[in-house]
Amino acid sequence: MISVPSPVGPVADQATGPTGDEWAAAVAAVRAVPPGGRVLLLCHVNPDGDALGSMLGFGLGLTRLGGCAVQAAFPGNQELPPSLRGMPGSHLLVQPDEAWADPDLALCFDVASASRLDTLADRMTARTAIVVDHHASNTRFGGIHLVDPTAAATSVVVDQLLGRLGVPLDREIAECLYIALITDTGSFRFDMTTPAVHQFAARLLATGISPAEVSRRVFDSRPFGAVQLFGAVLQRSVLEPAAAGGQGLVWTHATLADLERYDQPPYVLEALIDSVRCTVEADVSCVLKQVSETGWAVSMRSKGGVDVSAVAVALGGGGHRLAAGFTGVGSADEVIAAIRAQLG
Repeated sequence: MISVPSPVGPVADQATGPTGDEWAAAVAAVRAVPPGGRVLLLCHVNPDGDALGSMLGFGLGLTRLGGCAVQAAFPGNQELPPSLRGMPGSHLLVQPDEAWADPDLALCFDVASASRLDTLADRMTARTAIVVDHHASNTRFGGIHLVDPTAAATSVVVDQLLGRLGVPLDREIAECLYIALITDTGSFRFDMTTPAVHQFAARLLATGISPAEVSRRVFDSRPFGAVQLFGAVLQRSVLEPAAAGGQGLVWTHATLADLERYDQPPYVLEALIDSVRCTVEADVSCVLKQVSETGWAVSMRSKGGVDVSAVAVALGGGGHRLAAGFTGVGSADEVIAAIRAQLG
């Protein structure tokens, strides 16, 4: 069995989110892993900072407890953006085809539906499977669910689970969870940023991590080719003031040819939505990123007037009220027409 010490420090009492029984079941599941047992950690395809940071932060916590073997994996393209490379715990990552097929325990992080695990979805049929997430659209596809839609990031839920397991924060775990937190709160600019979020950030910073260094790496490092690419894609932005019931829509699209022209990998486009969403005339912003001849990864944001998760869910995706996405099929005009119809 994994040796779990007594909890250190207070654990926040949740008025919403996971129940006491769900927390107890998750802790019991971790404790039940036999000596030398295998624990597989998963996150969604094309992981962002919250997905990867939450997964690796928890993985490091498990290694602090000892007694089990740990793998971490995500499906699809294994090329991470430079901002997430070298994160503490990266040594736990394995290729998708190397991920254990029948682990003693599987946990997935920041995954709202099994489809986001793609080729690794079958790993969640392990003897015990725990879903750790903060998406209101979570479909509860695991055996045990630690889902808190009020949490600003999945890392908030991870921190509470680590606390219940008696794992103290150290600098490496804290760096993972801090990257996760600043990613999903937009450096504390979004509505989910509460006093409790800043208190959590303060605990993480108290371990000695440098917020300036982490922020430069995560938000302020971009190759010149990506700067040129952003300029070209932003030049074709379209503003539709009458869309979304008069609240306005601004959107643009980036093609595979754009990436080739500026010799850039697809992940550089993840930050493009932040440059589009600042448009003052539109509540809803949208970026279409071409992934195949007729396939588009769609990112949507709202300033508060529109629930973009409802739009994304209707089109096969998911997310939060103010940030969501889905995979569109067809031409760029056809995909944006589907979005426009849902907004209407």
